[in-house]
Amino acid sequence: MITFAPISLADANQCLIDWGHRMGPLHRGKQRGIHHALFHNGRPVAVAMASSLIRERVGGVDAALGLTRGTTIELSRLCAERAGLCRVALRLWREFVFPGLGYQYAISYQDADLHKGDTYRFDGWMRVGYSHSGTDSRSGRPGRNKWVWLWERAK
Repeated sequence: MITFAPISLADANQCLIDWGHRMGPLHRGKQRGIHHALFHNGRPVAVAMASSLIRERVGGVDAALGLTRGTTIELSRLCAERAGLCRVALRLWREFVFPGLGYQYAISYQDADLHKGDTYRFDGWMRVGYSHSGTDSRSGRPGRNKWVWLWERAK
């Protein structure tokens, strides 16, 4: 009845469109991505999309934390068709997918103006920084105020 399994970028992006994700589809050029969905009766109901970092290190956090492209993966989209399912998808991703990816850290940027961060906070992530992005060169969208959330893999 319920599965959590890989999903193609195209299918995950269609979910983001169908469910009205405010950032829209994930377009990161040639960057590596790993995408999973929570399926109910074979139909996706939530997605967790992870990407390699765009920059060499995570912006808006203390460089001493060591959050670089080699140590860190970004949970770049988390979305569900209805309330409550993002929390489920996040926990499944963190418990079963992230440990096998080979990274020490996972981060996620949470829009500071749209969300309170409860999904990450209630899952045990730590808020470690604040960032403001510049204008998106591809879409022309203005930059956003973002909190940076961190999950560290058990050593």
